[in-house]
Amino acid sequence: MRWLNKLIVPLIVFIAVLSANNIQWGGNHWKDIIEADGKGYYAHLPAVFIFNDLNFSFFDSIEKKHPNPAIYYDYRVNVAGKTCNKYFSGTALAMSPFFLIAHWSAGFLGFEKDGYSKIYLISISFAAIFYLWLGLYYLKKLLHEFSSNGSLISFLLVIFTFGTNLFYYAVCEPAMSHIYSFAFITAFVFYSKKYFESPNSKSVLLLSFFLGVIVLIRPVNGILVFVLPFLTFNWFVFVSGVNFLFKRYWIFLLSILILVSIVGLQLIIYKIQTGQFFVDAYGDESFNWLSPHLIDFLFSYKKGLFLYTPILLLSVYGFIVLYKKSKYRFYTLTFFILLLFYILSSWWNWWYGGSFGTRVLVEYYSLFVLLLLFVIESIHWLKGKTVFFSILVVFMIVSQIQMYQYRYYHIHWEKMDKKHYWNCFLRVDLLAKEINPNKDLLE
Repeated sequence: MRWLNKLIVPLIVFIAVLSANNIQWGGNHWKDIIEADGKGYYAHLPAVFIFNDLNFSFFDSIEKKHPNPAIYYDYRVNVAGKTCNKYFSGTALAMSPFFLIAHWSAGFLGFEKDGYSKIYLISISFAAIFYLWLGLYYLKKLLHEFSSNGSLISFLLVIFTFGTNLFYYAVCEPAMSHIYSFAFITAFVFYSKKYFESPNSKSVLLLSFFLGVIVLIRPVNGILVFVLPFLTFNWFVFVSGVNFLFKRYWIFLLSILILVSIVGLQLIIYKIQTGQFFVDAYGDESFNWLSPHLIDFLFSYKKGLFLYTPILLLSVYGFIVLYKKSKYRFYTLTFFILLLFYILSSWWNWWYGGSFGTRVLVEYYSLFVLLLLFVIESIHWLKGKTVFFSILVVFMIVSQIQMYQYRYYHIHWEKMDKKHYWNCFLRVDLLAKEINPNKDLLE
C-alpha cells in the first residue's frame, strides 16, 4: 500500500486529465471551457499579451468571431466613463504560464493567435488541473503534519476530491477562481504551520508571496490571516512567531513590500483603465452585514453547503473532537470558520449565481479535511470506522451523481427549491433515459 500512497495525487490528477479530455476537449466542447466569471478572470491575459488593451474593446469582435450564445457574458463595467474589467487579476496571474505556453506554440501548431482559439482554452484546462495537483500536494503534506497514517491520508484525498465540488471546479469550470485559491491557500496554511514551529526569515517572505496572490485572486480571501492562531499549539507559540517577525525589521518591511507589490498589480491595472488607483468595479453589489443568509448558505435547497456537499457535514463533528483534544485550537478554528461563514453569507448574492454547490468554500477545504481527519482518528473501534468510511463513500457517490445531474441541468444552476431537489434526488434512471424532471426551470 505504501507505493499507492506515494502515487495517490498523480493518480487523482490522471483521472482529472481523462475526465477533462472526455468532458471538455472533444468536438466543440472546448468552447465552453471559459464561461461566466471565468471570462472576466481570463480576459486580462489576451488584453495584456495580445491586444494591449486593458479597456477590453476587443470583447465584441471576439464574441462575433467565436460565437457561443449559451455562455455569452459581458464582464465589462463602466467606471467614471471608462471601461474596466469587473473581475480581479489574480486568477489570470496564476493562469499566465499556461497561457504564454499556448501563445508561444499556437502559431507553429496551426492555431490562430487571438487568445481564444482552441489551444488557449485547452491550456486553461491544464492550468486548473495543475493547481489541483499543487493543492493536493500541499494538502497531503499538511495532513502528514497531523497524522502518520498514509493510507488514511490517501483515502481523505480521494474522498474530498471526488466527494466535493473541488473536482467539478478543476475539470468542468477551470477558468473560475476557486481551484487556484484552493492551491495557494492550502500552501499558505501548510507553510504557516511550519513557520510557527520554527520561525525563519525565508518562510516570512514565502508566506508574503502566497498571501499576496491569494488576495489578488479574491480580496475577501484576506481573512485567511485569522486562521493563523489555529495553526499553532497555543497562544504563546503564536505570539512568539509574531514577535520574531517584528524583531526582524528589514524582513518585515521586505515582506510588506512583496505583499503590496503583488496586490498593487490590481491598482496599476485600475489606473491604466480608469485613471484612478482605487475602483469599486462591483458597484451596487456589496455585503449586507446586518442580514447574512447563514441558514440558507448552509442548508437551503438552492445552494446549501451541507446539502450539495454532505461530506462537510461529517467534518463538523471534528469540532467536538478538537474541543476534547485542544480547547485553544477549538476556539481559534471555530472563530475563523464562523467569521468565514458570516462574511460569505453576507454577500448580496449569497448563492453566488450559477454554480454547483457553495463554490466560495472550495478554497478552504483543507481545513475541513483536517476536521475529518480528527474525527476518523478519534474512532478506535473497527466497526465504527467501517461504518464511518462507508458513509463517506456513500456521500462521495451522492456528490458525483449530483455533479452529473448538474452538468445535464437536472440540478439548475440557481433556481433549485425543495420540490425540484426531490424531483431528481439520486434519479440516475432519469439521466439514463435522458428525461429531465426539472426542465420547467430551463424555460
